[in-house]
Amino acid sequence: MSSTTTISSRSWFSAALLSWYPRHRRDLPWRHIRDPYAIWLSEVILQQTRVKQGLPYYLDFITTYPTVHDLAAAPQDEVLRHWQGLGYYSRARNMHHTAQQVVQEYGGQFPGTYQELLQLRGVGQYTAAAIASFAYDEQVAVLDGNVFRVLARVFGLTQDIAAPASRKAFQQLADTLIPADHPADFNQAIMEFGAIQCTPQKPDCLFCPLQQQCFAFQRGLVQELPVKSKAKAARTRYFHYLVLRYADTVYMRKRGPKDIWEGLYDFALHETDSADFPAVAVVDAVQTLGGQLAATQAAEPVAALRHVLSHQKVEAKFHAVELAGPLPAATLAATGLAPYRATEIEELPKSILVANYISNSAI
Repeated sequence: MSSTTTISSRSWFSAALLSWYPRHRRDLPWRHIRDPYAIWLSEVILQQTRVKQGLPYYLDFITTYPTVHDLAAAPQDEVLRHWQGLGYYSRARNMHHTAQQVVQEYGGQFPGTYQELLQLRGVGQYTAAAIASFAYDEQVAVLDGNVFRVLARVFGLTQDIAAPASRKAFQQLADTLIPADHPADFNQAIMEFGAIQCTPQKPDCLFCPLQQQCFAFQRGLVQELPVKSKAKAARTRYFHYLVLRYADTVYMRKRGPKDIWEGLYDFALHETDSADFPAVAVVDAVQTLGGQLAATQAAEPVAALRHVLSHQKVEAKFHAVELAGPLPAATLAATGLAPYRATEIEELPKSILVANYISNSAI
């Protein structure tokens, strides 16, 4: 680690941020509260999500589930439906479980310290630090992507922020910077500074209050810091959905564990190694399920829809199939498929890929 200053002389950093923050911060609803439940809710929603995208979801959740008791009592399918479109659905499942844990083990009151908060499911170091400082004024520094970037640039940290071992160095530095008398404001300030001033691309260095002390700016390294190794190339998966219709129903099923979109609903699925799935394969797949086609030919599939996840790409084709009769009970038991009417499908939690298909089809 390189630095333009010593730890003992870094009070300028917190002073500059605390001066900058009141004049530049965005007016966001969770900044006017001390309720650990609402703070926790906002932090879970905003993980890996931009504020502009996450804000409507926060407002929806805090309105639908105003207390942790309300969220804990809700069916998981309902919670996932409200989460639909945010991605990383394990966050929603963990959030629901944590709400139940808080109610059952803590009497509906969130733990009051950083170390206790870490005992909650899905609550890591960042979220625990955010709740502890924002709700309880505990002097513990947050460390998210924005903070990594600010610290790397200002203090010249060159460790790879994608490497888990680097977190210790950044955390140690952040812990020396957070003032005991304003921990909540400092944590909000440094995250906001990274979000709107020291941005990943085109940071506003010209009007930056830290310009003179910034290691990266003074050495022309703003675009080189922070150091972050590239992620592995995402693999492509080919999904062929059989949209099986009979009368006024469509067959759907709930996805199981250990794969993407756990707990969400989709159609009968065939995953292959290529984008091709000819009509004869569709007919064979339907017959394997015990279904009988109402027509002599399978319809042309809907053009492939692509959905990019953090570690994989999904290319999906939807093959609409009209059945001459209902699927056998044995098939339903073996596959988890069940018939749903349009109004019921609307209420089911679905991946954005499936939801987009449905919104553009006749379902």
